[in-house]
Amino acid sequence: MEQTLNPSGPPLTPRTAVVWSVLRAELDRRPDTELTVLDVGGGTGGFAVPLAQAGHQVTVVDASPDALAALSRRAAEAGVADRVRAVQGDGDALAGLVEPAGVDLVLCHAVLEVVDDPASVVAALAGALRPGGAASVLVAGRSAAVLGRAMNGHLDVAAALAADPDGAAGPRDTLRRRFDADGAAALLAAAGLTVEEIHGVRVLADLLPAVVADGQPAALVELERTLAARPPWRDVAAQLHLFARRPA
Repeated sequence: MEQTLNPSGPPLTPRTAVVWSVLRAELDRRPDTELTVLDVGGGTGGFAVPLAQAGHQVTVVDASPDALAALSRRAAEAGVADRVRAVQGDGDALAGLVEPAGVDLVLCHAVLEVVDDPASVVAALAGALRPGGAASVLVAGRSAAVLGRAMNGHLDVAAALAADPDGAAGPRDTLRRRFDADGAAALLAAAGLTVEEIHGVRVLADLLPAVVADGQPAALVELERTLAARPPWRDVAAQLHLFARRPA
């Protein structure tokens, strides 16, 4: 069974193009295999539904019942309701929600910055993977947050973000922590995963005037792809995407 992502799926944007490029490469490694996918914090199915349309079985774990209801509607409208399963729960409880060593691909996007204990969540992700399975992990970048606050004139907040061990800016911060590439990679390695690739997501998109970003979307996506894996540009991206594998 040849499996490709639906060409009529969601358009590639600076928020998704780099991640989809990595995921497509992983799917292409096993073109005749129906993969079992776990999407932690997958919300309304921006990744889950296209993966289901490509022929894979996807379980989405999310804490929001509203998001899961929207996911179910979206999957039904796309004709893949039988390939998408919704499970209510949060990342910190993941170990009790999924069977060990039963998943080929795990997505964990924008989750580790808000959970109580990121190390235990990553351990649960690693435990859910079959040997040889892969994890797509997307986290908030510390450097981009510092740069963004400083450019907007909030130098005190930028200084707090830079100094805080977790990359947070106090009780009013919407995130509990942010990461740099080395710290995120070390977190995954401590769980027994081998990090294969690190890319920046939204390297420039959040820094450009809207008239530029909206006026040249295709050029911006291509530039994001070009810069995504190249330090120092990678390291100032709003998010860092790590692709790791459980050793076979």
